[in-house]
Amino acid sequence: MSLPEPLGLMPLLWLIASGRAVTRLELATLLHQPQSTVSLRVQALINAGVLTEHGEGPSRGGRRPRLLGVNAEYGHVWAADLGSRHVRIGALDLAGTLLCVYERSLNIDEGPEKVLTDLADTVHELADSTQLPGRWLGVGVGLPGPVDVVSGNVTLPSRMPGWRGFPVRTALRRRFSQPVEVDNDANLLALGQARGGAPEETLVVVKAGTGIGSGLIVRGQLHRGRGGVAGDISHVRITAGADHPCSCGNRGCLETVASGAALVARLRAQGVPVANTAEMVSAAEDAHRTVTTAVRGAGLVLGEVLATVVNFANPDAVLLGGLLAGSEVFVAAVRSALYERCLPLATRELRIERVRDGADAGVRGAGILALERVFEPMVSGPPARLVEVARGATG
Repeated sequence: MSLPEPLGLMPLLWLIASGRAVTRLELATLLHQPQSTVSLRVQALINAGVLTEHGEGPSRGGRRPRLLGVNAEYGHVWAADLGSRHVRIGALDLAGTLLCVYERSLNIDEGPEKVLTDLADTVHELADSTQLPGRWLGVGVGLPGPVDVVSGNVTLPSRMPGWRGFPVRTALRRRFSQPVEVDNDANLLALGQARGGAPEETLVVVKAGTGIGSGLIVRGQLHRGRGGVAGDISHVRITAGADHPCSCGNRGCLETVASGAALVARLRAQGVPVANTAEMVSAAEDAHRTVTTAVRGAGLVLGEVLATVVNFANPDAVLLGGLLAGSEVFVAAVRSALYERCLPLATRELRIERVRDGADAGVRGAGILALERVFEPMVSGPPARLVEVARGATG
């Protein structure tokens, strides 16, 4: 019988890595499984070198339990968070700790073949020149557009010309000998926040940069929805959008008013010399009057849309990431709109914060996706198969 995820939250290894469970009894309690079943899997992972035993915990009337830990030397994964004009690449150890992060320029408009070839070459170059613990176990990639996680194909992207229907995962698997997983960047941002925070939380995680995306965490689990587009708020039609044409083919979408690309275009039309979202945020932080007004307006509009989401889902937190979240004016405007437009009960204990890890939050989420794909067969198969899978990962 397969082990279910604990309380619908996280796999067995994440419980140990996070410190929530450091003994077999604690794991069994959180997993709602017999201790004998959990012990078989734990022992298999110890035998494979994935887990370690160190020290003893307090006795509860019997023999003192051995404490469990994740063996960080077992291996690592590489991860990439692609934007429209740059990519952040990093490595994570088995416990999900970021070991290193690099940033490179990238132009998503150059098309999938060139972008993915350049990405793979860069990751291989970094992997060859960086000393990391253990073996290279997998690769996780976040893309700035919708992804069918079953097929690994890009689906109906609005800001990725030439990528529609492209089999990204298949293409990347030809370029790496390690397992590769791909997903939408906002989903991975959300996944990283879920794995680093308190269990059982419901989170609305927004990535506001050149475009706008969001991910939804329900009781600790990433909720993709039937078609994989759960949480996508960028094409909600809003009054402030008026009749502005959107890249999706409709008019008046949130993205036409509140995205970094829309704001930059509007400011340039007004004679403000900002080249990109990063420059715009910098100008807002320097109190440029026109830029500050535009960024604040975007935050208010985003908050208006999020108010509907908060009233409906009643989450524990709204977390803001992406370049625009680097602006105090933007974050304050989102917070103001939420408090004004949400029911008092919905905001009484609501946290409205920036994502953890800042600019590294996306790459961390991509790495966690890769780690979870590595962990999955290790915690779900028969004990004998666990050893086979785990040993196979280390060659």
